[in-house]
Amino acid sequence: MKKRTPGILLLEDGRAFKGRLFGAEKKRFGEVVFNTALTGYQEVVTDPSYAGQIVTLTATQIGNYGINTEDNECERPWLSGLVIRELSAIVSNFRSERTLDDFLRAHGVPGIDNLDTRALTLHLRTHGAMRGVIADAGENAERLLDEVLASPKMEGQDLVKEVSAASACDFSAGYESAFSDQLELPAKRPERAIKCAAIDYGAKQNILRGLVQSGFNVRVFPARAKVEEILAWGPEAVFLSNGPGDPAALPHEISVVKTLIAKKLPIFGICLGHQLLTWAMGGKTYKLKFGHHAANHPVKENATGKVEITSQNHGFATDPKSLPSDVEVTHMNINDNTVSGIRHKTLPIFGVQYHPEASPGPHDSLHLFRRFYRMALETLTAKV
Repeated sequence: MKKRTPGILLLEDGRAFKGRLFGAEKKRFGEVVFNTALTGYQEVVTDPSYAGQIVTLTATQIGNYGINTEDNECERPWLSGLVIRELSAIVSNFRSERTLDDFLRAHGVPGIDNLDTRALTLHLRTHGAMRGVIADAGENAERLLDEVLASPKMEGQDLVKEVSAASACDFSAGYESAFSDQLELPAKRPERAIKCAAIDYGAKQNILRGLVQSGFNVRVFPARAKVEEILAWGPEAVFLSNGPGDPAALPHEISVVKTLIAKKLPIFGICLGHQLLTWAMGGKTYKLKFGHHAANHPVKENATGKVEITSQNHGFATDPKSLPSDVEVTHMNINDNTVSGIRHKTLPIFGVQYHPEASPGPHDSLHLFRRFYRMALETLTAKV
């Protein structure tokens, strides 16, 4: 590996971490967060929900199985930067098509390694996620700090407009895949395919595959699509995707969801989609201290006491005290007792704050896609 340029990660409170640059050697600002997953760095790097963030991975060595097109959650990385302990000098997987270093460089994303990610993570846990910058270590530190303090905070940011699809399109790929056994799918798709409008706030590809594999005909609509355009297609169900930024900064998206709720369509929301459901049904969200970014969060279903091990990636959460009487909390995060799921008591609407498609080792939450399909089918049958 060639000799690399000394770099710096500077936080808004003045704490600095020195290391070595890789990827694109350019200056980038973002909210610095940490992810404690031991595997899946490619899925993290290509997850649109990380737009505007500099992601610290706590696993000690990253890049050792390279990058391959098949595992991308999106065609390009949206995160502002990547912070790791050690970039692997070799790639040892037969599926690899390129190195992580090459992938980030090609898309203009900087990375930095050879720094103490444990100390950084403890600092963020103590003081909370904060703005930061990855830059050449030769830059003036005082000027860099001024630039960090002038960069936008995550609160109030509309990042969905940057990552959402530009136009509507049908999604039909991936019925036969690794999901098939876990979802207990038949040899062919159900005879009754349900038309599902998936609103793209930064949708991960595996979520869309999960919908298709569960029996939906999926059409993806941009986040800025007018509700008239969505309804003109004649959807029989609506899915609200994951995505980045502050849900409170999305008045258009919240208004569209309110209208779809009024149409009494079956609706399922994941992550940001769950948060938009919260707002559309009369509740509010708030900023978490350092967010949930991991593949091992235990979530309890209140009705059964069942615990699922889940993958999570969000910086905002539903305020349970803000929810109206016709909305109930269905799931709680056992680590900190934050809301992990909600549902409407009389309408076919539910959302979860975690990622059932991510399958972080266990496949505990994949059943939610089938639950959505059954709910939509029951709603349609009741109308006949």
